[in-house]
Amino acid sequence: MRARVTEDSKGRRQVSEPCAEPCPIERGMRVLGGKWTGSILWHLKDDPVRFNDLARMVNGASKKMIADRLRHLEAHGLITRQVMPTAPVSVHYSITDYGRTALNALDALREWAEDRQP
Repeated sequence: MRARVTEDSKGRRQVSEPCAEPCPIERGMRVLGGKWTGSILWHLKDDPVRFNDLARMVNGASKKMIADRLRHLEAHGLITRQVMPTAPVSVHYSITDYGRTALNALDALREWAEDRQP
């Protein structure tokens, strides 16, 4: 359904069929739209990455922010977290098959942004 604005005979505007819940674009943005989220997912697209290496890849993001974003992506099933039995302990993050489904959208966004740089 699509919300529409109509005007009655007295010039009053009304919305027919307003959105009762977030639309699919809004739901997707709630998952992928957080700061650094797309970059983190993009860096995981090829191989598993250790936390500290990911922190180096995403230059400018604090480790706390990266940890928060990783928890968010894991909670939504886009990545997996694997604790390696090493000393000291290392944690590897990998993209899931479900997470891979978001890569086309991220790639299209990347292309759009590159084509429109001032």
